[in-house]
Amino acid sequence: EVQDDSPRSLAEAEAETIEITFADLGLSDRMLASLVAAGYKRPTPIQAQAVPLALNGRDLMGLAQTGTGKTAAFTIPIIERLMDGPKRTRALILTPTRELCQQVEEAIRKYGQGTGLEVVSVYGGVGYDTQLKAPREGVDAIAATPGRVIDHLEKQNVVFDDIEVLVLDEADRMLDMGFAPQINKLVAAIHPYRQTLLFSATLDGDVDRLV
Repeated sequence: EVQDDSPRSLAEAEAETIEITFADLGLSDRMLASLVAAGYKRPTPIQAQAVPLALNGRDLMGLAQTGTGKTAAFTIPIIERLMDGPKRTRALILTPTRELCQQVEEAIRKYGQGTGLEVVSVYGGVGYDTQLKAPREGVDAIAATPGRVIDHLEKQNVVFDDIEVLVLDEADRMLDMGFAPQINKLVAAIHPYRQTLLFSATLDGDVDRLV
């Protein structure tokens, strides 16, 4: 468990990690070059704590408020894991909203420049046809809202046999929005021998039970 959930703990973590650079986290030269190109110099506290654990294949639960760099904390290790690998869907990132799906997609494209990785976001409120082509042709990662990706799974538009990394982003918000049944259904559909990363702003009873 890595935690960054209060102003006091955030300030303490910032003080502790102020001298840490991305090069200290065990990232490849290619990833470091992408981060430099994106204008990033030092990791945030949640990134400094989560990235090395995720790179080592550990399951983890990260507690951090919005705006502390959670998206990069899981997208950077995912890119490191997937780059130069086989072209199939190996990572699924679940988020509560369309906007967060798009944010995750943008982050993977931004940090993964030059890696050839393909990512698509899947969410409700738009027609199915616009979201079918990329998964059927093969993508490395899917960022999705739970309800819409279950629709695609039931229609056999996506296959999760090769999922290696499952991310539950903003887990508390997903539970507040009533996604618990869909999350449990998706978790049951993915091979248990996977890496699971969960990020949440809080660890209340519902999130604790999900964990």
